[in-house]
Amino acid sequence: MQDTHGTAPALTAGLLYVDKPAGMSSHDVVGVVRRAARSKRVGHAGTLDPFATGLLVLAVGPCTRLLPYIVGEPKIYEAEIRFGNETDTDDATGSPTRTADPPPSELLAQPDHPQRLAAEALLTGRVAQVPPSYSAKHVDGQRAYDLARKGRDVQLPPVDIRVDQWQWLAGDGQRLHTRITCGGGTYIRALARDLGRALGSAAHCATLRRIASGPAHVEHAVPLSLLTPGSIVEGQVLLQSPLMSLGAIAHESLDDDQLVDLRHGRAVRATQDGPRAALLRDDIVVAIAERAPSGRWQPRVVLVGDAA
Repeated sequence: MQDTHGTAPALTAGLLYVDKPAGMSSHDVVGVVRRAARSKRVGHAGTLDPFATGLLVLAVGPCTRLLPYIVGEPKIYEAEIRFGNETDTDDATGSPTRTADPPPSELLAQPDHPQRLAAEALLTGRVAQVPPSYSAKHVDGQRAYDLARKGRDVQLPPVDIRVDQWQWLAGDGQRLHTRITCGGGTYIRALARDLGRALGSAAHCATLRRIASGPAHVEHAVPLSLLTPGSIVEGQVLLQSPLMSLGAIAHESLDDDQLVDLRHGRAVRATQDGPRAALLRDDIVVAIAERAPSGRWQPRVVLVGDAA
């Protein structure tokens, strides 16, 4: 759907990767994209905290209906974990709640230090993580961060998360730069807090940057400064095909007759294996379909004829 050489016409439906700056909420970015696309139909495949930077995956136009099918794991983050104090938000925007001496400098400077590796191992695999008090989790029908801002003592139950890998990037006497690969729903802020505790110290997440979400990578993201009003519909910023972000599903190309059947919600002939398929017309995703008992593709999400 995107032609990097500019030979294809601008598309008004597709995916957009944005490199979010610090200080903006994900909702703020959605507003910028809506103005750039001149469309209210913009959704995201996962948010970032305002203090964080990096990759946001957004869908524009009818492609918002594909968001439940977008592959968003694993997620990869780069974080600076600063030792010496915990904060009420578990990041650098909060107020200190507990202080402790940093770990020994050699522990943070050596990538293979046994004590640090052992602490990271405790936070790898399936982990029961207590989310930050300042989070979007619901407590009695309210957001936890709303209650925390009112001074309420927010006690959130642990949730099951998945951490695939920690990678040492750099470290010194008071901070550790690390790359973390994990599943969705993982709070890197909470991992920073818990790593500090596992090392007998106190810590918070000083900086956070999302590098990847599933097959999407920040190196393919556009800076927010390029998203001026109308820049998407005018072709100055090009949208990307959602095809690669739909994961390992079949790709079925449709002819004219099949396209007519699709528009009427009828099942179409299947020539590819698998339980689910992206139905294509001229290499553009026009529907998501599932295998019917008859063996044909039964459309579940149809984009053809859907107004942008």
